[in-house]
Amino acid sequence: MMTTIGTDIRMAAELLNAGNLVAIPTETVYGLAANALDESAVVRIYSVKNRPQFNPLILHVANIGQLEKLQLRLPAAAQQLAERFSPGPLTYVIPTSPLIPGIVTAGTPAVAIRIPQHPLTLELLRQLDFPLAAPSANPSGYVSPTTAQHVAEQLAGKVSYILDGGTCEVGLESTIISFLEEKPRLLRFGGMPVEAIEAVIGKVDLPESGFVDNPVAPGMLARHYATRHPLLLGDAADLVSRARSQNPGTRIATISLSRTFNAIPATHQFILAEDGNLEEAARKLFHAMRLADTMDIDLIIADKFPDSGLGKAINDRLRRASTPD
Repeated sequence: MMTTIGTDIRMAAELLNAGNLVAIPTETVYGLAANALDESAVVRIYSVKNRPQFNPLILHVANIGQLEKLQLRLPAAAQQLAERFSPGPLTYVIPTSPLIPGIVTAGTPAVAIRIPQHPLTLELLRQLDFPLAAPSANPSGYVSPTTAQHVAEQLAGKVSYILDGGTCEVGLESTIISFLEEKPRLLRFGGMPVEAIEAVIGKVDLPESGFVDNPVAPGMLARHYATRHPLLLGDAADLVSRARSQNPGTRIATISLSRTFNAIPATHQFILAEDGNLEEAARKLFHAMRLADTMDIDLIIADKFPDSGLGKAINDRLRRASTPD
């Protein structure tokens, strides 16, 4: 299969209507999209990504009004958030409907809904008569793509078209919040800080400790966002010292918010935001992880980020990347 990169929305729509896969840009990461109501097309998403079919997908729609056609309804608190933050990096988990194929929901009674904030993809969604199922456009478990080139490096020959929308502005997957219980529950930290959510609807339950093997929403598996080189998360200075004491020849790359480390060559240090800006750090995280992974090294060491705002989501991604098999 020939993979083309371009900005032709009409071509992307034609391919999706024909049951093909198209990589689409969003403000979070690039997604691998298919007609969510076409089970055979959705099966191809799982096949191309080598994604376990017990891991559900997010439905992308152009606006909340489209939910009525799908027999879906946002609870009042979710509606409040949608009015404030959608389009944007926030996903709502709500009761599913008979119109949503079970392969999208992984057989659970819930479905995840999002309105992406990217002009190309929003226009694409407006031209379609169906929602798009679109997990991240990368092999399952690996670092998510934030540019069209990232997608091409991993999925060339497996996807018909990559709609090039430039570099993703947020750079982390969406925050996921569930409305299946009486009190909203955060299922995944992401591009929308929990503090912003709670400012609108009050306190929400936070993710339980540990991860699950039968997720009700995407991004809940323990081993995710992983690099091919081993990655450690913690106090980077201490981790570097310990690694070098065990083997002085260990080749290390570091990822940090703004810290530098004398024991590591400058070319092997990825500083995401010298001024401490967590939004900038989030945008650069996956790109830094990918670049570090291409280096001739033995180990990636990530410094723990501040545990507030988008720092929670950055730490979440790095923690999952460092989880042992």
